[in-house]
Amino acid sequence: MVNKNPLLTSWNTPYKIAPFDEILDDHFSEAVERAMEYELQEIREISENSDPPTFENTIHALLKSGNLLERVLSVFYTLVSADSNTQREKLMTEFSPKLSSHSSKITSNEKLFNRIQELFEQIDSLNLLPEEQRLLEKIHQDYVRAGAALNNQSKERLKDIKKQLSILGTKFSQNLLADERSWHLELGLEDQNVLPNFLVEAARKAADEKGITNPIITLSRSIITPFLKFSPNRKLRKQAQQAWVSRGMQKEETDNRPIAREILALRRQMADLLGYKNFAEFKLETEMAKKPENVEKLLLKVWGHSKKQALADQKILTSYMAKDDIKDNFSSWDWQYYSEKRRQNEHELNELEIKPYFSLDQMIKAAFYCANKLFDLSFVPIDLPLYHNDCKAWEVFRKNKTIGLFIGDYFARPSKRSGAWCSAFQSQAKFPTVQKPIVLNVCNFAKSSPTLLSFDDAQTLFHEFGHALHQLLSNVTYEPMSGTSVSRDFVELPSQLFEHWLTVPDVLKKFARHYETKIPISDELIERIKGASNYDMGYQTVEYTSSALVDLYFHLSDTDHDIMKLQTEILSKIEMPEAIEMRHATPHFAHVFSGGYYAAAYYSYMWSEVMDEDVFLAFEEAGNPFDEKLANSLEKNILSIGNSIDSELAYVKFRGKLPKVDALLKGRGLV
Repeated sequence: MVNKNPLLTSWNTPYKIAPFDEILDDHFSEAVERAMEYELQEIREISENSDPPTFENTIHALLKSGNLLERVLSVFYTLVSADSNTQREKLMTEFSPKLSSHSSKITSNEKLFNRIQELFEQIDSLNLLPEEQRLLEKIHQDYVRAGAALNNQSKERLKDIKKQLSILGTKFSQNLLADERSWHLELGLEDQNVLPNFLVEAARKAADEKGITNPIITLSRSIITPFLKFSPNRKLRKQAQQAWVSRGMQKEETDNRPIAREILALRRQMADLLGYKNFAEFKLETEMAKKPENVEKLLLKVWGHSKKQALADQKILTSYMAKDDIKDNFSSWDWQYYSEKRRQNEHELNELEIKPYFSLDQMIKAAFYCANKLFDLSFVPIDLPLYHNDCKAWEVFRKNKTIGLFIGDYFARPSKRSGAWCSAFQSQAKFPTVQKPIVLNVCNFAKSSPTLLSFDDAQTLFHEFGHALHQLLSNVTYEPMSGTSVSRDFVELPSQLFEHWLTVPDVLKKFARHYETKIPISDELIERIKGASNYDMGYQTVEYTSSALVDLYFHLSDTDHDIMKLQTEILSKIEMPEAIEMRHATPHFAHVFSGGYYAAAYYSYMWSEVMDEDVFLAFEEAGNPFDEKLANSLEKNILSIGNSIDSELAYVKFRGKLPKVDALLKGRGLV
């Protein structure tokens, strides 16, 4: 063990970011153990205080506790998700149950909860500021939902359930990553010759990373998706599609099906202990949707429209397949290939024509430009030691005042879990000291020279940057209220909303330039892209909505079914089209089973989309996508306030009323 552990010392770095060039994997065990011990000592001092509870000696004291552990874990969790290795995965397996038990020790501390309860009962007479009152309500609710009000026997059972869930969630993630790493498909010369150059180059780089001679198709979304679109070899498409949908159940040792079943059973037990009919009732209590029936109503309304559209599209795609003299049933490995052919035919839109205009560097500049036009933010590159050489950092300024730090990690690699996400090494706060946000965007784009994005990739970049803006523009007092600390079905509003600015013609003309000629994208190609913006939306919506419905019905169920049988029953009940796969089938549904973040709440993206379509409509009605008055109102009423006021109230303050689902259906072209 190294004597000096940088995780436990003061960080004399810009923004007090972690000194990644000094941190070794061997440092984490000691740091986590020491940080947990220190937090428990802080909690003891609060709970054993002989003075009557006050907001300062209880709530403020709580906010001052645990900062060391939070700092250590922000580094570790970033590494284990964005740049994992065998040692980090072993540490995650070791830490998960320990951290769960540690958290339970705090929330089950009876003396501590009694102090919180006493303050909560006096809340109206404490003369608290609105944010202080909401903080007290939130902390009290969090402790109650964590089991603080249960009897000792029930507390112990709940503690055990949470510990088991943390172990199972970690194992689920690691099994999924193992399957994604282990599978590949070698391409012969004949198959390479019929694929676009950008895909062959990405496949070569993937092969180099594995020490393989021939280019390979991997289960990285940035490689397998274009392969399914462009490979005319139906046999290979079938192999690739089946490998993609079987992630999490490819081998006995990485089979996630029994894990998912056990997770659902434990969640049912947890909800029962806490006095809820089912886990969905428990989860949705704190969301905008409030009740499962509200979620079901939204999803089923969208489902009817999207399935009708998808089935109509399937008939057309089947006719395309018939022209290739294929008499087999139209299958899931045929959809993207023939859909791309149809798109080229009907919209004269070819991804190979689009990608040269969407280089990664230009799209980053475009996102920064929109943030500057809307919110007067400037991004200046800064050289910092970060956790991987692919990462880049920018200081964020407004009127020469520092706002925070933004970090981008954009390229796919075997050590990174799939998908895209936004996280924070440090969230904005003013108490107990001023904290400027340090925000991270992680994506999985295929690395090439230059890196050219599909239009979907560019939307992903804008989406995650919308989350980053939510963090960077936060302006609250207390960290638990900061930035993206809002309900799951509200958190996707800023991210999905920001995607709209990618399609603003002035933004495209300025930044979508051919990477070789530097000529701006033509008005005609912009119109074709916008005209095809809702292309294949029936398929995409069925993919997503089926996953959201399965998630909801899983968590409404009160029986311990065979989980794949239950999935089949749910899909049969909603009459899932046979040629479309769920976007996330159970064995690889990481949103739901790697942790509880989106459990019973995968619908959140759609709930937020109803709002984001309505919000951008306000800018369209104003006739200016960068309308200063609206941008100021958006920041004031939504982006800066975090969870300091109720999400529904925040939305109404900006828009005047809540939107209807019709905005989403219209936005997706489903009506």
